[in-house]
Amino acid sequence: MHAVVIGAGVIGSSIALQLRRLGHDVTVVERNSAAGMGSTSASSAVVRFNYSTFDAVALSWESYFLWKEFKDLIDGANGYAKNPLSNSQEHYAHLEDRGYVMLDVPVLSNDKTMALFDRAGIPYEIWDSEQLKIGMPGIDAGRYWPNKPVKSDEFWDESSEELGAIFSKHGGYVSDPLLAAQNFAMAAKREGVNFRFKKAVVGIEKQDGRVCGVKVKDFDSQSKKALDTGVEVITADVVVNVAGPWSTLINQMAGAGSDFTMELKPLRAEVHQISTPKDILPGPIMGDLDLGTYVRSGAGGITLVGGTEPECDVLEWVEPDKVDEVNMTRTVEVFESQTYRFARRFPAAQIPSTPVGVVGVYDVSSDWTPIYDKTDVPGFYVAIGTSGNQFKNAPGAGLIMAHLITQVEKGADHDSEPVVYQCTKSKSAINLGTFSRKRERNLTSGTVMG
Repeated sequence: MHAVVIGAGVIGSSIALQLRRLGHDVTVVERNSAAGMGSTSASSAVVRFNYSTFDAVALSWESYFLWKEFKDLIDGANGYAKNPLSNSQEHYAHLEDRGYVMLDVPVLSNDKTMALFDRAGIPYEIWDSEQLKIGMPGIDAGRYWPNKPVKSDEFWDESSEELGAIFSKHGGYVSDPLLAAQNFAMAAKREGVNFRFKKAVVGIEKQDGRVCGVKVKDFDSQSKKALDTGVEVITADVVVNVAGPWSTLINQMAGAGSDFTMELKPLRAEVHQISTPKDILPGPIMGDLDLGTYVRSGAGGITLVGGTEPECDVLEWVEPDKVDEVNMTRTVEVFESQTYRFARRFPAAQIPSTPVGVVGVYDVSSDWTPIYDKTDVPGFYVAIGTSGNQFKNAPGAGLIMAHLITQVEKGADHDSEPVVYQCTKSKSAINLGTFSRKRERNLTSGTVMG
């Protein structure tokens, strides 16, 4: 079987590697000049486990162990499958395993989270406000819910009560998201995957209703346009859409999506950097839905501050055909929204006078949960709607998508009897129907951080 994977981000590169390790021929088509240059490079690379369904929790827990053993996963050592021609790489991304704290918030039930963690076997502690202050030095433990715009008078009202948190000693962040994607891509390339960089997909070929290839043109990253240098057709038995914010356009080319219960739309997002005293965030990362941010430490005394898309803020949605026109310059409005909230939580934080950080465009689904599935077009698969929170699941996503594609191509009726993936590290069984294109909409993904 020859698979064409559209997109060489961290998830697309992971899928390509695992398809190759199952014995398939694989070609990856990517408009940028290297792996991980799109949404992946703007990721905060947070690793945590709080999702609203068991299968999503189990996928993140399995991926945690894969990140822990990332070098072995990439090199195919210590029980990980590999092509015997694979060689070790020089540099590897790694997991900063610092744990994470999720502050109490009404929209996330501690009882439900604990039940899911217990079922998955994830250790945790419940902290009251005093334990929170000890575990997170310098924190203001005030409860400020509901979320409020930072320019409102109410934002600065004093709290009348304090909150606690759920703490897990596991989790943290991946050191370098771009390097992680390139690790996957280099391993895939060394094992025989053909990467076609600077190529834009301009059409999906079909025969008798089934995909049979993709049309590509040379792509200029400066003008962000496909060049008129002729169309090349890459034949394929299956096509996997992992195109991030361009995924809707690829679906349209394939004629797929008529049976989706989820809507997909790109979202422009910013993550900012601030300097912090060394005793602030020395350990766990933190999700603060009470104020509307997530934060994690970084190298050189830098703290990354991102938003959890609180309802009181105006989100910057993008039309699928306008992604290449997005302003990739940081804005004062989003900078103030995120850093003021962080300063409210950690009063000793040092807020810079001008925005410093990154801008990305994420492929967001209606319920902030990904679609890892087949489609109504035979041979056309999707790993889309990753919503800025799926970087952490990239190792596991590669495995479940490769397994799903292989099983469906062997004749499995995934829509009627969902394919199940048996985890090798955490020992959970993941029902891949949870990520179906035709699922009932989840009320919440559990958070959007990361």
